[in-house]
Amino acid sequence: MKIKTTFPGGLKVSASDGEFTINTDQPKDSGGDGSAPSPFILFLSSIATCAGYFALAFCKQRELSTEGLELNATFERNPDTHKLDKAKLILTLPEGFPEKYNKPILRAMDQCSVKKTVLDPPEFEIQVV
Repeated sequence: MKIKTTFPGGLKVSASDGEFTINTDQPKDSGGDGSAPSPFILFLSSIATCAGYFALAFCKQRELSTEGLELNATFERNPDTHKLDKAKLILTLPEGFPEKYNKPILRAMDQCSVKKTVLDPPEFEIQVV
């Protein structure tokens, strides 16, 4: 997988995999225009949307209603290091969701590849050419 990153101006940074382009910016209080999410917000969103995908797929595979299905994520950062200290994902199930699936849907969400990558990070190699 290859992602090309470009710098369209100001503090904006864009990343493209060839099919989609994701634009980022910094908040106004950090010197950006606030025209797009920051890279860190996209990172946090990727955790939530990945877990959400697995919850949605779980329901779809079992033909369970997804009306009212909602996932809320909260994140705590260390005030000194600004690193992520805690991620909490809360899944609201649809009314009438079969209780027998409560634990299995959590196990499905646990398959999120973004979360797995955070828990077992890759090696990073940075070069200048």
